[in-house]
Amino acid sequence: MSSENLHENPETLGTEVIDQHRAIVSIIEELEAVDWYNQRAKGTVDDALRGILEHNRDEEKEHMAMVLEWLRRHDAVLDKNLKQYLFTTEPVLEIEEATAAGSTGAGSGDLGIGDLREQVMK
Repeated sequence: MSSENLHENPETLGTEVIDQHRAIVSIIEELEAVDWYNQRAKGTVDDALRGILEHNRDEEKEHMAMVLEWLRRHDAVLDKNLKQYLFTTEPVLEIEEATAAGSTGAGSGDLGIGDLREQVMK
């Protein structure tokens, strides 16, 4: 897989970028494993095997979530985007459209009042 390889000289990247790369590759691998287990579970006619494969698939989801959380804690832009889009009830595209229109409160539970105060203060 080409994502396993660094595209730049490791000496110029620094440990932070290399660790983020490790996390990103791990997330890719975990999601790939989820896909494989999902296909295998769906394809088998043996109920016992299906149960094992589904269990293994769900373990991979847990692993992916753990690494994603590590990455979120080390990447401010990712943190902002995940907080904006995850665990919301609004349609994702509506959140994006509201953000593009300048309403930063979409998906956050914030009504954007802080932004209005900033505009008034200018």
